Amino acid sequence: MKSFYVASSFRNIANVRYVAQTLESMGYVNMYDWTHERLGGDAAAITIGALRSIGERERDAVTGADVVVVLLPGGKSTHVELGIAIARGRRTILHLPDDVINNLEATSTFYHLPELEKCHGNLDDLLAMIVGQEETAAAV
Repeated sequence: MKSFYVASSFRNIANVRYVAQTLESMGYVNMYDWTHERLGGDAAAITIGALRSIGERERDAVTGADVVVVLLPGGKSTHVELGIAIARGRRTILHLPDDVINNLEATSTFYHLPELEKCHGNLDDLLAMIVGQEETAAAV
């Protein structure tokens, strides 16, 4: 069974949940669903210990996933997770809803690495890319 992790920001929570729920309905295993954490709410409720624990779960999810999906725009941790995925050789798909990749003031050098797969379409195009690649690999 294939596993995944979706990296993004709380601004993208609806998109993260859509991608995760759709993949789960197809039999994929979500390595960690960070969308239920309370970081988007009361900042006073956050402790260093809670941040450490969340960071450990996110790190372990990225390193344990078969595919890491990065939905931009991302938050602070999104780019750390992208770096971990690249360094660990995980299949990594970068979803770019606009042309940020070609905007020299907004792009990242890491977005242009050859091992990254890029999806410029909508979320359903992204899901088809994830599943289609897996189905092709299974048939070989």
